[in-house]
Amino acid sequence: MTKKPIQKKRAEVFRALHQAPLFVLANVWDVASARIFETAGFKALGTTSAGVAATLGYPDGQHIKIEATVDVVRRLVDRTGLPVSADIEAGYGPRTEDAVESARVVLEAGAVGINLEDSTGDPENPLFDTTSQQEKIRAIKKLTTDQGVGLLVNARTDVFMLSKQDISGRLKATIERANAYIEAGADCIFVPDLEDMDTNSMKTLVAEIDAPLNLIAGSNTPPLDELREIGITRVSLGPRHMRATFALLKKIASEIMEKGTFSTMTTETMSYSEVNRMFEADD
Repeated sequence: MTKKPIQKKRAEVFRALHQAPLFVLANVWDVASARIFETAGFKALGTTSAGVAATLGYPDGQHIKIEATVDVVRRLVDRTGLPVSADIEAGYGPRTEDAVESARVVLEAGAVGINLEDSTGDPENPLFDTTSQQEKIRAIKKLTTDQGVGLLVNARTDVFMLSKQDISGRLKATIERANAYIEAGADCIFVPDLEDMDTNSMKTLVAEIDAPLNLIAGSNTPPLDELREIGITRVSLGPRHMRATFALLKKIASEIMEKGTFSTMTTETMSYSEVNRMFEADD
């Protein structure tokens, strides 16, 4: 049996999640982190570029090659039962051809969705122009039609993180970009922030953007019930839980070196058999 029928089914499941009131996407960086969220009952996975880069010894921001993301996507597709969306950052190159090629290889690896961001990495010109971003989205959507799998495009705009405008200015620019991306074929709009987006801003985005809205979870994010009432469709974890995991490892290391004790490492841990059971279905 080929992988494509399974991929098509997962694509349908993933798309249906975006029609429901709210779901949480678990961003992961390997199969172990994915299995933890799958076991907890999460319905979909997404790679985190920051997490994948960190595990390979690189900073975030397109310092890894697309092949690293492809490898993680393939493992997640093969070793979990959930739909997988791939974070292809800004397409691993400035050209439309770069973004399309990145989408193509993660699609071939079994992904059913992608994140495509509009940040350039250049402090002087932090965002790609809207027209070029529309061109990338249109080309990627044509690719998915030709391949026969409905790859869901989550178009990310980094206005809230990178613009120096006040909140009202950032809202206006975000809405303009979001609706331009939707016109080009984007299925969902992702608006990450630096934890300075308030509830009124969320309501404005929901009212003015004619597509499912994806936010990133943080310390100031309202509870899921409140987000559901506001009209948010998708909540991503991003790299923040990855940083929390690394903070725990740092705490363990510090205790051992500074105190010579092991309590952090041996308190509230998963047992050996519990970890093994997460992977028994793959034997």
